[in-house]
Amino acid sequence: MTESIREQTDSTDTGDRDVSRSGEQQPKLEKQVGLWGDAWRDLRKRPLFIAASAIILLLLVMSAFPWLFTATDPNEQLLSKARQGPSGEAWFGYDHLGRDVYSRVIYGTRSSILVGVLATSLTVVLGSIFGLISGYFGRKTDVLVSRFAEIFLGLPFVLGAIVILSVFNAGIVSPGEIRVMSQVIVTIGVLAWPISMRIMRSAAIAAKQQDYVNAAKALGASHSRIIFKHVLPNCVAPVMVYATIALGQMIGLEATLSYLGLGLKAPVVSWGMMISVSQQYIISTPHMLLFPAGFLVITVLAFVMLGDAVRDALDPKQR
Repeated sequence: MTESIREQTDSTDTGDRDVSRSGEQQPKLEKQVGLWGDAWRDLRKRPLFIAASAIILLLLVMSAFPWLFTATDPNEQLLSKARQGPSGEAWFGYDHLGRDVYSRVIYGTRSSILVGVLATSLTVVLGSIFGLISGYFGRKTDVLVSRFAEIFLGLPFVLGAIVILSVFNAGIVSPGEIRVMSQVIVTIGVLAWPISMRIMRSAAIAAKQQDYVNAAKALGASHSRIIFKHVLPNCVAPVMVYATIALGQMIGLEATLSYLGLGLKAPVVSWGMMISVSQQYIISTPHMLLFPAGFLVITVLAFVMLGDAVRDALDPKQR
């Protein structure tokens, strides 16, 4: 009898210990990762995201440290080698002025990436501010901001860029490098912000109808606190997806403006400028066009693929 009682006591103690151990481990099992953590775990399994990230990382390193990839001055002219094809000395050949096309493509990455990042940042900031104001306050504010955005949406990009850049450069023979880049960034941002504004507006309208926002209003929280603490954090995801995709588009827009002679100008090196010059020699010297155009296409596609992967990871319906 005594031994059976001891066995029951030991089994009970063992069961209690197991329960206590499982109770101690339970919070770890129920730990929530969150939207961004779950998205990152999903992105790491996507080959499209890995490939796009590798290309973008290489381009960023190339734009930040171009001297690691080439020791040749992109503006050095050797007229004796003008329009020579690719060789061991010059991998991408020479242009019509005897400049190394490979060196110019490498250094052109910096200006294209820089303009694309800054123009996208300006577009997202402007669009987010107006979208939050419009979506949160609604009514007359929403109508006023939406009609104001439609003015820019109805303006063709190329025509608007011609007007803005012509006004900025009226009477100026040779604007400086910083001035030209600033003008291009501001022009793209001013003409492209309504798209991010609409995305932020839709997200803000959905977020302000949630219970936690109504609870914050009932507790007497100010509008600024509700917007920045409750509404904005729940509106970032769709805007970030748009910004990732738009970054490639901004690089393409900069190349378009430079191709038309409205964007970056010498001594700045840009893929759009290289494509613009090479059109006169496309038959006799095709390498002047193929290499900068190839880098431009790969860059735009990499950012578009990255944006598609991020969108699919953040959208529960895609899983």
